[in-house]
Amino acid sequence: MLLNLNQIGQIAVPVADPDRSEAFYQDVIGLRKLYRFGDLCFFDCAGVRLLLDKVTEGTAITPSGCIYFRCADIALTCAELERRGVSFTSPPHLIARMDDHDLWMAFFEDPDGHTLAVMQEAPKGYVPPK
Repeated sequence: MLLNLNQIGQIAVPVADPDRSEAFYQDVIGLRKLYRFGDLCFFDCAGVRLLLDKVTEGTAITPSGCIYFRCADIALTCAELERRGVSFTSPPHLIARMDDHDLWMAFFEDPDGHTLAVMQEAPKGYVPPK
């Protein structure tokens, strides 16, 4: 039997304060909110739902993993995110030179300490403006 589990439908991220996280993902990152149901908030990421899920009172959030957002221009994206209040833990830098492109990434955190990144698959030899 072929399972065909090659497409992600939804990713859940635990949050302490759904209102604060909803504002961050909607207003700072610019994701399109689909709907909110109580303490659950759903965003669209090009067909993959991002669920912000409030942890039960007293439960500690242990950030792990990373969500990588594709962008067309890492320098412009980082400049706009900084204008919106994002502090980068790691500014745009070259991750790897591939056969047909260069991979650039920059890292930051959401209000609960989850690592997020923007990534650009840039033309070979790309250097973002300062």
